[in-house]
Amino acid sequence: MTTNNFNNMEESEKYMVDFYGKVLKGVENMMNTSPEDLKSDTLEKELVFQIGKSRLFHYKPLVEPDKVLKIPTMITYALVNRQYMMDIQPDRSVIRNFLEHGLDCYIVDWGYPTREDMYMTMEDYINWYMNDFVDYIIEHSGCPKINLLGVCQGGTFSSIYTALHPAKVNALVTMVTPVDFETNDGLLFAWSKSMDIDSLVDAYGTVPGSLMNISYLLLKPFDLIVDKYIGFGEKMDDPTYLQNFLRMEGWIFDSPDQAGETLRQFVKDLYQDNKLVKGDFKLGGETVNLKNIKCPFLAVVADYDHLVPKAASEPILDAVGSRSKKLLNFPVGHIGMYVSGKSQKQIAPQISEWLVNHSA
Repeated sequence: MTTNNFNNMEESEKYMVDFYGKVLKGVENMMNTSPEDLKSDTLEKELVFQIGKSRLFHYKPLVEPDKVLKIPTMITYALVNRQYMMDIQPDRSVIRNFLEHGLDCYIVDWGYPTREDMYMTMEDYINWYMNDFVDYIIEHSGCPKINLLGVCQGGTFSSIYTALHPAKVNALVTMVTPVDFETNDGLLFAWSKSMDIDSLVDAYGTVPGSLMNISYLLLKPFDLIVDKYIGFGEKMDDPTYLQNFLRMEGWIFDSPDQAGETLRQFVKDLYQDNKLVKGDFKLGGETVNLKNIKCPFLAVVADYDHLVPKAASEPILDAVGSRSKKLLNFPVGHIGMYVSGKSQKQIAPQISEWLVNHSA
């Protein structure tokens, strides 16, 4: 949002005339914008495996076959948003950047849970779905181990998976991933500790994604509800800006419903009891010990993340048992990790380089 200091009525009137002119031009731009102009997830990929509503896709390489990394990488996103943030548009695509650096990428699409999925647990997602996806990649690539790259909650899942199935993981990368939930930095962590998650899940069964989305917007209400849309009005006369904005809005509000038992377990065992980093978390009756993660490990952290503060993501470096481990910090926010200029120029290239160097 532009800050305007009006010294007289004439300046104020001029600003309002200019503002409404931009809005009118923006409305015209919107009327001339087609759904095709706002498409995301445009990289060519093949559906290779499916379990229920969850699907595994394999991206077509963007380099010559002899330059493709032999060890594949499986990308796991959070349940609460859609994975195509990683390929939001061609000039802001983390996946495209990975592929151009020779990575062989698969991605998990968790789909849209419905009422029939309300009893799915973290064990189902990690020890069943993720494990079957990993087994498929191992079988079809001929590699005995693969790389895992987990994003936000998907990084928590990938860390748990690696601790339970270390023989299948060559290297692990976590991006803006919560592991130590003790902190109260950020409203999400403070609120979750006193949340009556039992009543919420018992009432809904499958918790509406729209309800989750409202909660995230209320973490920064002025920035995300007021300021953002005033700023939009000041710039919507620019067709490129308009399309980028609408494309991002489409992703933000494309929020799948949440399997109630998984959400209950994630909030109670992690946000409230912090069992994972304490070594008390169990999955399928087996205790998850992060020290069992001994493969090369890379943690990627955002300095200005209001959803996963550094106090929640950085401690994983001490929690894992890897001898080869590295922390990368970047001056971006949670979403800026994927769509900012630094994402394309620094973040994705450094992750790619690290994976190439640890996939011999």
